[in-house]
Amino acid sequence: MSQNPLILAVETSSRVGSVAIATGEKIHKELIFSGCMRHSAEIFPAISTLLKDIGRKPRQIDHVYISNGPGSFTGLRIAATLAKTMYLANRAKVIAVDTLDVIASNMVDYLREHCRQKGPSAVEAVPFEKIAAVLDAKRGQFYIAVYKRLSNETDVHSAGFDHYEKILPDSLISASEFLAQFACPGNPVWLLGDGLVYHRQTFETDGVCFVDEKYWSPRANKVHLLGRQMACRNEFADPVTLTPYYLSRPGVTLKSR
Repeated sequence: MSQNPLILAVETSSRVGSVAIATGEKIHKELIFSGCMRHSAEIFPAISTLLKDIGRKPRQIDHVYISNGPGSFTGLRIAATLAKTMYLANRAKVIAVDTLDVIASNMVDYLREHCRQKGPSAVEAVPFEKIAAVLDAKRGQFYIAVYKRLSNETDVHSAGFDHYEKILPDSLISASEFLAQFACPGNPVWLLGDGLVYHRQTFETDGVCFVDEKYWSPRANKVHLLGRQMACRNEFADPVTLTPYYLSRPGVTLKSR
């Protein structure tokens, strides 16, 4: 594998989409879409702008990393279709990244900011031992994954998200089911994710804390972060059989004949 492939990272699984362009580990630029659910309208102009800024062409893209779900059905299809198109056009390799992992990896930035403001010992004082990424799945259910910090001696300046392990795999559950299992006053779980935008009050109880709202949304720069790690492990997806990771089937209303 080339050490410095030209990489397009795409996040369209949630409310506000984004794209980033990178060479190997280095992100050149990230563009965040102008508003909610603007994925189909803004994704191609944003990609064109990013490539123009660095003087490259679409045919030169070597890797495409996408946030593959769970999340918005339409948004996930947009990303999967783009990845397939890039593969058919110029044999770009594809990485499919778990969306809840993308959200959870925002803790990398949150911990850095927390330490910058509070001092180097801040993480040890408030260990953030458990975190949960939350997306709204509608009808009173949520996509949730829970992660546990492996050590209180985490190097918060590390670029990766290797200091947490997933202890609850991506699940489609209600808030009450989640709280019954993970809300613990003596060992609170820290929540982040777009599912909290309209449902924060649903999760407010003893044993639950909330990461600052600016860290709730999945972003293309974290798709690149996790995708690059997967690429280095040769965990490429088969673009021909690639399908979005829905967790639940799209809602379909059948008309009676």
